[in-house]
Amino acid sequence: MQAIVIREYGGPEVLRAEVVPDPKPGPSEVVVELRASAVNRRDTFVRKGVYGFPFPLILGSDGAGIRRDTGEEVVIFPTLGWGDRDVAAFDEFRILGGPDDGTNAELIAVPEQNVYPKPGRLSWAEAAALPLAGLTAYRALFTRSNLRRGETVLVLGVGSGVATFAVSLARQAGARVLVTSSSAEKISRAVELGAEGGALYTEGDWAEEVRALTGGRGVDVVVDSVGSTWADSVRTLATGGRMVVFGATGGTQVQLEVRPFYFGQFSLLGTTMGGPAEFAGLIDAVERGTWAPVVDSVHPLAELAAVHTRLEAGEHFGKLVLEAP
Repeated sequence: MQAIVIREYGGPEVLRAEVVPDPKPGPSEVVVELRASAVNRRDTFVRKGVYGFPFPLILGSDGAGIRRDTGEEVVIFPTLGWGDRDVAAFDEFRILGGPDDGTNAELIAVPEQNVYPKPGRLSWAEAAALPLAGLTAYRALFTRSNLRRGETVLVLGVGSGVATFAVSLARQAGARVLVTSSSAEKISRAVELGAEGGALYTEGDWAEEVRALTGGRGVDVVVDSVGSTWADSVRTLATGGRMVVFGATGGTQVQLEVRPFYFGQFSLLGTTMGGPAEFAGLIDAVERGTWAPVVDSVHPLAELAAVHTRLEAGEHFGKLVLEAP
């Protein structure tokens, strides 16, 4: 089969198309003929050596295709070894695309429990865009921050895959959605998805602007994947508000003022990925809804290096998807 294989850390140029042996399914595994896969920020971290996974490795956590043994159209649940508890994953927790081979290929072997029926109304590109980012947004909003109908949620950095999913899922749940971005165009596109408005974090005091959009009350939930923004995110919270975090794209070190935090009765909640019950909940949300994953663009699998470049430049809105050969 054809696959994009990484054999050394570095820039996008280390992603090379190769012909490799077809995967051989182990006990309780099935082979999926991939029709499309997608790219996440995590893939760029793996490529750069942030996690130190061994080589050779096929990247990619997202995928949709045809189950070879039954002919069913499926979407792949990218979490391995989560376990049977909701609070957090077990020590065996892994994600497709590192250390296990991922979806940037023509074929993949995965445990049978990791394939779910593809929502019929989604295209292959939309279905492939769903798993990692959709699951991350679903767990952040509902399992961790317990978002409720009528509450206000702020989604930072709209344009990323997780952020666009968070807007759609929160609106479907009856929440009011605000966003931040460096681009007025991306805020306008978020409004088309259901957001009420937003603030440019490149201009002025965006935290105060968000509070102004709520009439000074603040938001109930902040979804923060940036990390370095924690102090400002806390300033947007209403009394008793919750900040749920799952990334550090802006930096891994932050400082918080302790007294305002506990006087505000705030909650700080960490999250990452999600388990099988949450993935089933995500699929159900898609089936019950009218929204679809936002696909920025679709590219041939062989152009993965160029797709990584686009992702790191922050030019995209929604998910970057790859078509299998």
